[in-house]
Amino acid sequence: MRLFDSELKIMELLWAQGDMTAKELAEKLSLTVGWNKNTTYTVLKKLVEKGAVKRTNPGFHCEALVAKDEIRKNAVTELVEKLYDGSMQLLFASLISEEKLTEQEREELQNLIDKM
Repeated sequence: MRLFDSELKIMELLWAQGDMTAKELAEKLSLTVGWNKNTTYTVLKKLVEKGAVKRTNPGFHCEALVAKDEIRKNAVTELVEKLYDGSMQLLFASLISEEKLTEQEREELQNLIDKM
């Protein structure tokens, strides 16, 4: 499942704060992003159609149906396929060649690799 930036704004709230009503989501997004109620409800409707959110009555109670980790994995897979010819090795090489890693970060990465 691929989520757009606008959809991620709603999902981030649901992941961080748990189930909320559509009204609560609209109020929070009005304050943080500047969306009006209609924008929130439109994006929420798309998330329901995709199966990412379950909305029930009364009160249009909203619940995330997909985990953040699942969305992250899908996004990384798509990125690797599009930009790195399906090679995770090329992705990692790109990441570590562009960044200055501390000794602690190198050790933590090595530990992750060793565990896999």
